[in-house]
Amino acid sequence: MFSVTVRDHMMVAHSFRGEVFGPAQRLHGATFVVDATLYRPELDADGIVVDIGLVTGELAAVVAGLNYRNLDEDPEFAGVNTSTEFLAKAVADRLVDRIGAGERGLTRVSVTLHESHVAWATYERDL
Repeated sequence: MFSVTVRDHMMVAHSFRGEVFGPAQRLHGATFVVDATLYRPELDADGIVVDIGLVTGELAAVVAGLNYRNLDEDPEFAGVNTSTEFLAKAVADRLVDRIGAGERGLTRVSVTLHESHVAWATYERDL
């Protein structure tokens, strides 16, 4: 299996509902390093997994839609705890849609959001 990973980052504000979140129930900021990895079993006719420039640009566009925003105020996320895990899935799904991953012969996507140097969450899905 071959893969290509691109990286970006984003800063959001949000709060959580539920005692399990302790002080994070209050509005707080989070900065995420975002790694998106795309997979395919064989290289394409050009000898690549996918155009890195394309994926970098599309990941930047996905991140721009979330960056510097209070997610609590976004109707799309109403009633949802925008946990690191949840946001990893949101980024993955948006990226897959933007690049037409299935039509490019890609078979899997993985998005990791790094909260810090000691904690991160990943969402993976087959395409």
